[in-house]
Amino acid sequence: MQPLRITWGDLTAVEASGATVAPHAAQLAIAYNEPRNASLLGHTEELTADDVVAHYAELAESGGHPFLLLRDGHLSGDGDLRGLADGACELAFLIADPAAQGKGLGTRFATMLGAAAIGPLHLARIYASIVPANTASRRVFEKLGYTLDDSPAARDYADEPGDLVMSIDRATFERVNSAALAAIRL
Repeated sequence: MQPLRITWGDLTAVEASGATVAPHAAQLAIAYNEPRNASLLGHTEELTADDVVAHYAELAESGGHPFLLLRDGHLSGDGDLRGLADGACELAFLIADPAAQGKGLGTRFATMLGAAAIGPLHLARIYASIVPANTASRRVFEKLGYTLDDSPAARDYADEPGDLVMSIDRATFERVNSAALAAIRL
């Protein structure tokens, strides 16, 4: 299968592997380790560029779909669709620069990744695991139509036992995000 490429206006999300992320790995490691981002992502250990490359390779090898987000050709963040099983996946994303957060970029990126999940990947449900303190991510997913989900299937997608899990089915995603989906190119 060809790597997925998603465009929406000035944004492009490009499916990447360990090898293709290598030129951006140092920049992503800095973003992951930025104190605000690290706390929202729920990690405590400092990550290196090699860790980033290994993470991308592991995601791709496990059947996941990791993406780099480019805005006007410049790296703005990353995200992925992981844990693909039984017509579902988990969606995760990061807007790398804290100064760019809170301005709608995360909402647009999460919409793009959702479009890939329900489009070419033909998934029926998308989950998001959220650190409880990450109210900004929760707002992003609420805007897109996700709701809290404490079902056993949802809990399987929790990254940590205390994380909140939200989910959305394909029909709701299509209905709530129809205008955006019309503008997104896969």
